[in-house]
Formats: sequence, structure tokens, C-alpha cells
Amino acid sequence: MNEKILIIEDNNDIRESTAEILEFSGYIVTQANNGKKGVELAFQNRPDLILCDIMMPEMDGYGVLYMLGKNVETDSIPFIFLTAKAERIDFRKGMEMGADDYLTKPFDELELLKAIEGRLAKEQKQKAYHSKTLQKLENLTADSESGTSYLKALIAGRKIRQIKKGQILYYDGDQPLGIYLVLDGSIKTAKRSEDGRELMTGLFRTDDYLGVSALLLEQAFTETAEALEDSAICMLQKDSVISLLNRYPDIGTQFIKILSNDIRDKEEQLLDLAYHSVRKRLSNVLIRLSTQGQLTEFKISRDELASMAGIASETVSRTLTDFKEEGLIDKKGSMIFILDLDRMQKMKN
Repeated sequence: MNEKILIIEDNNDIRESTAEILEFSGYIVTQANNGKKGVELAFQNRPDLILCDIMMPEMDGYGVLYMLGKNVETDSIPFIFLTAKAERIDFRKGMEMGADDYLTKPFDELELLKAIEGRLAKEQKQKAYHSKTLQKLENLTADSESGTSYLKALIAGRKIRQIKKGQILYYDGDQPLGIYLVLDGSIKTAKRSEDGRELMTGLFRTDDYLGVSALLLEQAFTETAEALEDSAICMLQKDSVISLLNRYPDIGTQFIKILSNDIRDKEEQLLDLAYHSVRKRLSNVLIRLSTQGQLTEFKISRDELASMAGIASETVSRTLTDFKEEGLIDKKGSMIFILDLDRMQKMKN
């Protein structure tokens, strides 16, 4: 085991005891007693993983994460916060900035080693996503060799985040730090009414982008994004994206198309809610979920369908039963199989 771990912690006892555990387990350990020194050490000799306290003198943990994220050589280093604070706001802020995990002090030896081993193992899996990401991004610049080269430099070192089912990517009202590219899994966006009802406004799968409108309009997010299943995403930072759009008009055109398609989808959803029957609304949702006929089966819960169609969960169950009896779909648990897409598309209101 030759992995290098950098510990940034101002408490001498915690830092030294943690280093002792890791060195005994075969890791090569470097220590820093403040954030500024930690950043310097990371730049001098890139570690394979960083353990970092939040509250420190000279530069706190958020500052460390921010400084490392600005450098392509250190941006993708797995980063675990060590903190005595467990409030949601701290967790959200760190995850939004790109932290991979949290260890709440005091932690024991087993917790520490499991967190590190798990994170290093996920780092190996991320390498497979990088080549796929480059390939998909290159499709944006098919007519611009210089644009392709720039994108390669931009994406090569970006951190790929693994997010679990139910984890929030961003909340309604958050300021965008960049745009997100879905590499695997699926992400939903939703708005919640004052009485607590949820309306799903978008579903994003592999190769889809989230947050384009908020970035281009320079406004806060107006929806909450949540993982529908374990997913992998990559964030392209705001400044880099703006620079990319300004330098390469062809790429800007592609993002405008993405935004236009998003607007069109929302217009269709509004028309469904305003004018269509329950059967037609649910049918249209199933058609959208099938990616206009490219998928014949997908997994989605009754509540998620209700959120997308703007109807009650009980009504979803009854209507799906009707569709099954009519030979339009088959259903096994949360799996839905489209049997007759043509009839669903031609369904009258």
C-alpha cells in the first residue's frame, strides 16, 4: 500500500493519533496544522486523499477545498472533512463545494479506515467515467478542433461525484457554482408548493446537463435536484463554462439548444396539466420516460409518477392498472414495460 494521505488538522492530538493509525495501516502520511500549510503541501506533493478539519486558523476547511478546486492538478483529489459539527448546513456547503465525505469527531479507527478505503476504491471507478465524459463533450465541438482541445483540458482533471439515491444535488434558491453533467444514473428536478405537494419538473439521465438556465441567466436555482438512484455526476465550474461559451460560439449554440429543449419540455408539461385528462397526462409522462421510444422499460415509483403528472398517487395506481389491462404496459414492482408505445402516443384526451 503506497497511497499518500494528507491530514490537515490544527488539533495536535487528533492529527497525530490519526496519522499513527494510518501509518500503521501502510499509508504514507503528511501532516499540516493549518489550512494554508495544507494547501502548500498538496501543491508540492499531490496526495491520493486529503483529511481536513473545518474550523482552523489562517484558512478553514472550506477555503482549503476552494483553493484546491481552482487547480487542475489538485481538483480531483478525494476530500474527506473531519468535523465536530454535524448541522445540515455544514454538510450541504461542503458537498456543494466538492467534498466527498464527512467523518464526525470523535471517530474510531474502523470508521476512519473504512471511509478512506471506500473513497480510494471509488476513485478507481471514476477513471472509467473520464474517457466517457471526454467523448460526450467532444460531440459538442465536432466542428471545432480548438474547442475540443480546450474541453479536454477542462474536463480531464474534474472530480466525478458519486451521489446516493435521495441525495440532494442542489436546493431551490441555491446559487449555481456551475453546470452538472450526468454520467450515470438519473436526477430529478422538482418544485414544492406551499401546501407541501411536489411537482417533478425534469428528469435527467446519462449525458444530460442540469443547471444551464440558472447559469446563463445568472440567477439562483428555481428547483431542487435530487438523485432518483445512485448516480455519478461531474460539475463544470461556472467561470470555466462562461469562458468556454465566450471563446467558442459553436459550443454556445449547443447549450442554447439544451436550454431551448428544456423550455419546450416545460411548456408541454404545463399544457398537460392545464388541458389533458388524467389518462393522457400519465400516458405522456410514460412516453417522456421512455425517451421518446428509445427505452421500453424503466424503474420509477408510484409517487414519482404522481409528482411528474401532477395527480394523486392513488389515481396513478388505478390508471396504471387500466393501462395494464388494456395491454399498453406491463408492471412488475416499480419496473414499467412499455408494450404499445404507438397506441399510447395516439391516446385521445
